[in-house]
Amino acid sequence: MSTEGPEEYGFFVYPQFSMMCFTTAVDPLRQANRLAGRQVYKWTIISEDGKPVASSSGIEVVPHFAMDEVTNMPNLVVVAGIDGHKISDKAHFGWLRKLARQGCRMGAVSTGSYVLARAGLLDGHRCTIHWENLEGFREEFPDLEVSSEVYEIDGNRFTCSGGTGSLDLMLSLIGTKHGRDFATQVAEQFIHERIREAHDHQRMDLRSRLGVSHPKLLKVIETMEHNLEEPLPRGDLARLCGLSPRQLERLFRRYLGRTPTRYYLELRLEKARGLLYQTSLSILDVALACGFVSASHFSKCYREHFQCTPREDRARTLQVPAEQS
Repeated sequence: MSTEGPEEYGFFVYPQFSMMCFTTAVDPLRQANRLAGRQVYKWTIISEDGKPVASSSGIEVVPHFAMDEVTNMPNLVVVAGIDGHKISDKAHFGWLRKLARQGCRMGAVSTGSYVLARAGLLDGHRCTIHWENLEGFREEFPDLEVSSEVYEIDGNRFTCSGGTGSLDLMLSLIGTKHGRDFATQVAEQFIHERIREAHDHQRMDLRSRLGVSHPKLLKVIETMEHNLEEPLPRGDLARLCGLSPRQLERLFRRYLGRTPTRYYLELRLEKARGLLYQTSLSILDVALACGFVSASHFSKCYREHFQCTPREDRARTLQVPAEQS
């Protein structure tokens, strides 16, 4: 293990932050101290004004400092949650950029990636974000290299998808500093049998997610998911996967209880809903990004599926408190 003094991490928490992301990022540091028998890490909790901050579950954390009281920090993790895509505070961005100029290594968990991206601190770095926010994030920041990995560590920037991915990220950082064996000991304390690598994917594979094992059906669905902006005709889908159109219809009805056309439409509508919630794209732009030829056709399909228009759905999410959304 490294014999250097304790390494410090600051955690900048936003209202409605994800408690899971926060605790799985902090607790590995605590456990590392316990196993080492000395303080190898210390941490500081920071908020905008130094007052208690409520997570999306309503549980509050009490910060050590207000943002303006922190003028130097070797490592800083931005912790956000449900409303992370709405954060756009220039004072926060200026403070983060100032720390970065001083050599602070910047990280983010879950939707905290939005904060770093809007501050210009992810330019030129690989990054990631929770899978639910990937489409909206890529639409807003087309010049960034955004992956769907569990976490990304690129130079002095590190980002994480969130959830239990924060644990894997911190274990990886601990392993880099103090060795893989020590990081594994920390992981075992959390009954975490394998430290996921950066290249691991966030979501379950299709087989597990859908409870379907038919290889050709899975190939069709994967093809659909990769072609949402420009949907492929049913005949092309069948041919690409070695099926006839009739076989394709039978597989979808047998295993998924709907036609391939309906399933494809639902995939596109779910993507559209995410873009409506997480971006400021116009209704027409959302429609085009999801393979609809017009806003009117998009609105008709959207209403039939979600029982409200895209405009009504977007307005409703702006009015409902984040913990209920």
